Amino acid sequence: MPASKRDQLLATAERLFYEQGFHATGIDRIVAAAGVVRMTLYNHFASKEALVAAVLQARHERFIASLDAAVACAPPGEATRALVEAHGQWLECNSQLGCIMVKAMGEFAEHSAEVHALAISAKRDLLARLEAAVARDGLERQDDLARRLFMVLEGSNTAVVLMGMQRALDDTRAVTDALLDTARSGTP
Repeated sequence: MPASKRDQLLATAERLFYEQGFHATGIDRIVAAAGVVRMTLYNHFASKEALVAAVLQARHERFIASLDAAVACAPPGEATRALVEAHGQWLECNSQLGCIMVKAMGEFAEHSAEVHALAISAKRDLLARLEAAVARDGLERQDDLARRLFMVLEGSNTAVVLMGMQRALDDTRAVTDALLDTARSGTP
């Protein structure tokens, strides 16, 4: 079944925004690449900012669904590790150029409070998922474990660009394992 024009626009805009930047990607480039006319875009999105917000929301929903699915299938005591692995799989498949939310925070901090807030909310959502996974694994008594794991995952978002995917994922796993081992041993 062919994608709807709206879905086609979202997919095209996401790819272009991610590869070229939000401000560097114009509406004309998006509609040309999507094979639609400008009016089709504006029939679905009131503005470029509305398109950006829709792209970020759709991408975040896919990301969170992948994390939630991994955690739901995790054996007892392995929810946190499953979430970290799902994050790594997302990086491999969807984020070789770093995190689109971080890119949005940078480009929209002074240009759109709405888009900036959406990206911040996505990061808070990831932290909340980590807190829930840590609690599910019975490690919630470990002060700041979820926050430290969040820092590791956020670091891996940037490290893939600098160090390459495999090195970033290997180091993320090693640091995660060390943090979880320390938490399970009961030492702060």
